[in-house]
Amino acid sequence: MAFSFSPSLVIFDCDGVLVDTEPVANRALARFLGECGYEISYEECRRLFVGRTMQAVQEHVEDALGRPLGSDWPARIRDETLKAFAQGIEPVAGAREVLEALAAREKPCCVASSGRFEKMRFTLGATGLLPLVEDVLFSAEEVAHGKPAPDLFLHAAARMGHAPESCLVIEDSLPGVQAGVAAGMSVIGYAGDPMTDAAALKREGAHVISDVSALLDLISFR
Repeated sequence: MAFSFSPSLVIFDCDGVLVDTEPVANRALARFLGECGYEISYEECRRLFVGRTMQAVQEHVEDALGRPLGSDWPARIRDETLKAFAQGIEPVAGAREVLEALAAREKPCCVASSGRFEKMRFTLGATGLLPLVEDVLFSAEEVAHGKPAPDLFLHAAARMGHAPESCLVIEDSLPGVQAGVAAGMSVIGYAGDPMTDAAALKREGAHVISDVSALLDLISFR
């Protein structure tokens, strides 16, 4: 490798980085939005909403429709998404090996997601990854502003006791990369999914990889 990162803390996004949920979640979201009168393709749904909080999705759709979706809308879409996940989801290839290697080498890590704790625990539990990170989960529901604002990553770093400039963020979404950069952290963009815009992640300041396992070569354990 031409270079490596020497972080004191590695911060993982959850969906799309540790658990392979983005295709399932966005197909469910596109279908549900269509039922609400907002017609959108799966591809456009991913382009617009990956990495965003459900509150941000609701605000976008309500602005477009010119009417409220209802106070129960976030809960309804969460229920639909969890039902879709219950049909079967898998960990991102290499994610378990990376988490186990970080633990074995005593490199601190945590998970900071736009999703709620309920969703994280469900997906990480369904893929067998929860025992590796269950004590170090952080959610956008804990902060005032979700990604692309830096709030969540700064919150996670502070709770873990690390300076932002010593943290490394692993993200697969544009808002996530923007949030990591805004927080003053180093960022690796994971672009293993064919629909991920690797060039856009790179433009926003991420070092881009297409295989999560490559993290073991990029992270210095000295």
